[in-house]
Amino acid sequence: MNDKKLIKRSLIHGIAVFSYIVLIVWLLSNITSWFGEDDRGILAPVLILSIFVISALITGSLVLGKPLMLYLDGKKKDAVKMVFYTGLTILLIVICVFIIFAFTK
Repeated sequence: MNDKKLIKRSLIHGIAVFSYIVLIVWLLSNITSWFGEDDRGILAPVLILSIFVISALITGSLVLGKPLMLYLDGKKKDAVKMVFYTGLTILLIVICVFIIFAFTK
């Protein structure tokens, strides 16, 4: 796999992970306004842990799925590069968001 394609796919995966995080945070921030306060005991913690497990599966697949396939195909350097580029993409997005928060009130 050439480096341009690897970087492009890593960018897409990094943006997808960050977008998924934003979606989950938005859902959790608005859940009480949609359903009201929870007084059903165990259901809220079960829902939160289920979302956590599903989130780990989705983000793990986006960050590690394709690199694992590359690694198993013998393209170990490409696999490591893709994990690095995906992580770098997420880090750069977080830094950009942090800078935006730092300079806006």
